[in-house]
Amino acid sequence: MIFQGLPTLTAHALRLGKPDANGQTPERVLNPYDAAPCRHCLCHVPKGAGMLICAHRPFSILQPYAETGPIFLCAAECPPYFSSETPAVLTSSPDYLIKAYNAEERIVYGTGRITPQSEIKPYCAELLIREDIAFVDIRSARNNCWQVRVTRG
Repeated sequence: MIFQGLPTLTAHALRLGKPDANGQTPERVLNPYDAAPCRHCLCHVPKGAGMLICAHRPFSILQPYAETGPIFLCAAECPPYFSSETPAVLTSSPDYLIKAYNAEERIVYGTGRITPQSEIKPYCAELLIREDIAFVDIRSARNNCWQVRVTRG
């Protein structure tokens, strides 16, 4: 299983001021939070560092299941995350919302679950064994913000 963040081309476009998923210019701020997860490098943006706040829709087309929500992004270039190791962004909360999607990017009903941090990898592995599941998205259980996509390795 592979954890991956926002595609590099998407992150680069947002840093250049291209419109986000809502058609707005990303907001540039100094991070006021203790934990602000960058969705590209999947590390926390250091408090006081430059970051972007923008809307993200991690789906290829508009359709009823294509949720949009706020994300943070390092304002400076950062390396993309693509690894079998659990990323740092999944360590700031005790629980996360996990949902599986099919090849048409539609939710596979019955897969959505608030999952303790310690059960993320086992639950994702269980889901990705199924042929009807193309990928798994992990979201904040508190704010429903997209965190990371999980695919087969």
